[in-house]
Amino acid sequence: METRVALFQQKAIRKTFHDGEWWFVIADVVAALTDSANPQGYLKDMRRRDPLLTQAFKGGGQIAPPLSLEVSTAGGPQKALCWNTEGLFRLIQSIPSPKAEPFKLWLARVGYERVQEIEDPELATQRTRALYKAKGYSDAWIEKRMRGIANHDELAQQWKTRGVREQPEYAILTAEIYKAAFGLTPGE
Repeated sequence: METRVALFQQKAIRKTFHDGEWWFVIADVVAALTDSANPQGYLKDMRRRDPLLTQAFKGGGQIAPPLSLEVSTAGGPQKALCWNTEGLFRLIQSIPSPKAEPFKLWLARVGYERVQEIEDPELATQRTRALYKAKGYSDAWIEKRMRGIANHDELAQQWKTRGVREQPEYAILTAEIYKAAFGLTPGE
């Protein structure tokens, strides 16, 4: 169990790593975005007002339902209701609080940008370059990384054209390339 704490406006939001992704304690998020003294009660009221949120909690649609996961607490490890990032975004959409509005605006902007990228895929490449630049990577590094991504995509397409379909086959081929190029497998 790996529990970490993220701070949002000086409020602790616990998260735990589960099945390769971060899951956030729902009560912590509700408390941070509403200042509610009773986040569980607030969440219960939200679910009563929003039947689609209730459905999402049960695994309705394509969103994974929340899970009861073990997280660190002052009194030792305890189970808490947690949701992954996608579920958390759905939850935030239902919170009628001024503190949730910046997140809702951000989600709207990201959604709009994604629609733009679907219409013009070159925008995705431009955004990727801008993100790497903002993280402080050099132009030479960015160019090398972008070429590496393009080469990987081309190789994966060639494998697909030649009948490679399953993930284990991709892993075996990748390991062979690493071994031939570097003398080591990816795991090593």
